[in-house]
Amino acid sequence: MKEYKVVQMKLGLRNRVKNLEDLLNQYAREGWRVVEIPSGWQIVLFERDKNR
Repeated sequence: MKEYKVVQMKLGLRNRVKNLEDLLNQYAREGWRVVEIPSGWQIVLFERDKNR
């Protein structure tokens, strides 16, 4: 079974790419996998196995 998380991003105007990279790495360390980043970079949808 999977569990999902939707994160609304607040990346700021400066260093957007670096802030996005930091956010993705943070959730990856917790076992989350990116499912989708819709255009506009407003939200990120993550998933991971619930029984890990």
